Amino acid sequence: MASPGGTSSGSSLLHNSGGDEGLQTVTDQKKRKRMISNRESARRSRMRKQKQLSDLITESSQLQKENSQATMLLNIITRRCATVEAENSILRAQVMELSYALESLDEITQSIRGSNNMVLWDGTQLMNSLMISSWNFRYINQPMMAPAEKMFYYRQGAY
Repeated sequence: MASPGGTSSGSSLLHNSGGDEGLQTVTDQKKRKRMISNRESARRSRMRKQKQLSDLITESSQLQKENSQATMLLNIITRRCATVEAENSILRAQVMELSYALESLDEITQSIRGSNNMVLWDGTQLMNSLMISSWNFRYINQPMMAPAEKMFYYRQGAY
C-alpha cells in the first residue's frame, strides 16, 4: 500500500525535523539561560556565605576582646575586694581592741569613783590602788593590727 500519502509523510518528517531543530535550539537556549542563572545564583550564594563568615569572624574577635576586658576588670575588682575585706578585718579587730580598752577604762573609773568616794591626787597612790585591785586589763593583751598593705612594707625592713 504505497500511496502518495507515504511520500507526504516523508515530507512532513522533513518539515518536522526542521521544526525539531528550531525546538532544539530553543531548548538549548533555555538550558544555557538556566545554567547561567544557576551559576549566578550559586555565585551570589557563595558571596553571601563569605560575607556571613567574615561578619562572624569579626563578631567573634570583638566578643573575645570584650571577654578579655571583662576578665581583666573582674580580676581588678576581685583584688580590690580582697584588699577591702582585709582592711575591714583590721578595722573590726581595732574596734574590738578599742571596745575592750573602753570597757577596762570604764571599770577603772567606776572603781576609782567607788573606792571610799575619794579622789586620788597622788600618782603613786593611784598606781598602788590599781595594783591592789585585781583588774582585768583585756586591752593590754590584744595585739596591735597593721593595715595589710603596710605588713609587706614592714617585712621588707624599710621602716
